[in-house]
Formats: sequence, structure tokens, C-alpha cells
Amino acid sequence: MTEKYVASIELLKRARQSLAGGVSSPFRAKFPVPLYFRHGYGSRLFDEDGNEYIDYALAWGPAILGHCHPRLVEALAEQARRPATYGAQHRLEIEVAERIQAAVPCAERLIFTSSGSEAVQCALRLARACTGRNLVLKFEGHYHGWFDSVLLSHHPRAEEVGPAEAPRVAPESKGQVPNAADNVVVLPWNRADLVASLFEERRREIAAVIMEPVLCNSGCLLPLPGYLEQIREIAHRNGALLILDEIITGFRIAPGGAQSYYNVVPDLATFGKAVGAGLPLSVIAGRREIMDLMFTGGVSYGGSFNGNPVSLTGGKVALDELTRDGGAALKQANELGGRIRDGIAEAAARYRIPATLCGFGAAFAIHFTRTEELTDYRATLDDNRERLAEFVRAAMDEGVYLLPDGRFYVSVVHTEEDARLTLDAMDRVFARMSRQMES
Repeated sequence: MTEKYVASIELLKRARQSLAGGVSSPFRAKFPVPLYFRHGYGSRLFDEDGNEYIDYALAWGPAILGHCHPRLVEALAEQARRPATYGAQHRLEIEVAERIQAAVPCAERLIFTSSGSEAVQCALRLARACTGRNLVLKFEGHYHGWFDSVLLSHHPRAEEVGPAEAPRVAPESKGQVPNAADNVVVLPWNRADLVASLFEERRREIAAVIMEPVLCNSGCLLPLPGYLEQIREIAHRNGALLILDEIITGFRIAPGGAQSYYNVVPDLATFGKAVGAGLPLSVIAGRREIMDLMFTGGVSYGGSFNGNPVSLTGGKVALDELTRDGGAALKQANELGGRIRDGIAEAAARYRIPATLCGFGAAFAIHFTRTEELTDYRATLDDNRERLAEFVRAAMDEGVYLLPDGRFYVSVVHTEEDARLTLDAMDRVFARMSRQMES
């Protein structure tokens, strides 16, 4: 059905003459057709060919309020009459910080930056300075940004992972320096026994354990009951810190993030995406004595655009909307998303297509596999990637836009009508896939 996407295909050809690869992030090239959009409103996007989509990509997560939310548009229009940035202090920094502090359990102090990758680097530097140790434990499949020091064992191939008790640390990019992995150790996720064994061997070396509290970047896998608490206890018993990377879960699973949802307070946490409602805003939050190391302990950190008023305008609107009435909007988004997720699972079962759906209501993913319980990245290596690509393309043809890894994000402006239309479209998608499987 390439005739539906003629304008996008032509624009991509043109873009490749100026933009490397034709896109501004290589991840975007993974869509079956990298679409060019001309507008969006609420839960809908409109491409250059005039096609309309129910949007479950949400700009890879930030558009938690949907597109062109009236309060956000009004606030940004007002802010546009003022300086875009001061490189100095302004009242909005305090107002947004106080809102985050009121919602997030670990946020005794916080600081702003522009991207999740930057936020993670700051958190790791703080952890190393606080503990006087260098080693960081991360987990297979977890994504903490594209910098050399953490782009390790994100999506290793089956032949790269090594034994579960002693996995290989796998760089993901050409050009990463060979010593990027020197201060990182990797384990499979959801295995507290392996973490305990590692600390028995290297307790005096490990500064911090960092993880996504829900493994959103590898199929929206949930933590096993008690796992987050176990890891915090092991880390603290051995003098290490727990860092939760809440770039995705923050202000999405609950107003206070996964740490409030699961009642596990980390020493440090990073936030992004939803916190800015589409503006480039990220946050590092944590215990006061750790955060103060940037001012009293010699930890270097900076950024010309940190706390700029345009991004913080987005942050203020997002936090007001997401925390109002005890987080009612997020609760509704998670309830609606849960019904969409379950409806997709039922549709796949009707057509006898092996599929497992994982995640919470506002962030879930589909896996084409016969494995019914997925608990770590290794369990996803048997997913049928070709069937996933077919599904994503068929969904796009039906006007349902999701991420190329099969991830769905649900915003606070998705409606019951969106859910009905989506499930109708999924029925047609699975019918099409079933016919192809039989032929």
C-alpha cells in the first residue's frame, strides 16, 4: 500500500540529500515507512499524504497530553513573548521543582537538564562521587541513553549475551571506545540471586545499581513481585546506591513514577519525556546530601539550556494536568490502556496468533512469541521479529501508529472512541496476518 505514503516517501528521498540517513534520529528510520507529519491534535496525527492516525507513539513518549493541548498551547504562546532562555535563575524553576518535589518520593532536591541521556550521566557521576567507587551494575535490555558509558548490552544478539551468571558486556555502536565497559558490569534483570552473588564478590567496587523499574525499552516487562525492594536492600547493605531510570515510567505509570507505584524509593532517579509534555526537559532527583555534591562536593555539572523557561513552561503544564485530582487523568489513561492491551490480546487469540502483551496501561508492548511470561531481555530473543514488522506495518495501514518495536503509549487524551476504533483495526490486522500465515 505504498500509494498511501507517496508524499512521505518523496520527502524522505529529498531529506537524504541533506540529513544523514534522511532522519534526525536513526531510531526513526526503523519505521516501516518513516512518515512525514504536517499536524496533530489530541490523540491524532496527520501525515503529508492526508492520512489520519490514532497516535500511540506519542513522539516516543513525551506527548503524554497528546498534541496541541489547549493549556499547553496557551502557556507557550504567553512564554514566547518573553526570552527563550536567560542562562540565569527565574521563578518558573522553583515552581516546577516544587511540583516535582511534591509528587516524587525521592526528590529531596532536584536539578533540570534537557535530555534523558544527560540526566543519566549526571546521576552516575553523583553516585560515584558519593560512594568513592567506580563500578556500575546495569541490566541487559535496559536503555540509559546513547553515551559510551551506558550503551552496553542494550539489545545484544543471542550469541553475544554469554552465560546468565557472567554475561558479556556488549557495546552497541561502532566508535565506542574500547574501555567504555571497564566500569560497568551487566546481569540479566529480575534475578535478585545473581545480584546478591555479584555483590558478594565485588561489594567494595560497586557504586550503584541502575535500572528501568519497568523494562519499557525491551518490551515493557514488569518487575517480579518484591524484586525492586530486594535490589534496593542488597545495594544499601553493601554501601551502593539505587538509581531508577524513570525517563519513561515517570509521570506515566503514576504521578510519582514507578517509585510511588511500587513504593520503592531510590537514592537517585532520572525523569524525562512525559515531564515536559513534548518540550525538551529532563530531571535528576534524589537525596539532598547526594544532590548537594554538585555544590559542596566537587561534582561538575552544567548546561546552557538547563532550566530554560520554554521547557519549564511545558513542565508546569504537564505537572498541573497529571497531578490534578490525585492524578485522575493518568489513572484514566492507564485504565483505558489496560483495556486496549487486553483487547489486542483477545483479538490475537481469536485468530490463533501466538502473542504476549506486557506492560501497564499507559505503556505496553506486543511480543509475537509462544512464551506466555516474559521476565527479562533474554526471554524476548525468541520473539518473531518478522511477524512484528508485519504487524506494525499493517497497523499503520489501518491508521494505528505505534513504535516499530511494538510499543504502545496511551495519553491522557485518548478516548473510548479511540479504543473502539483501535480494537476494530486490530481485528482486521490479525485477520490479514492469519490469512498470510495460512497461505
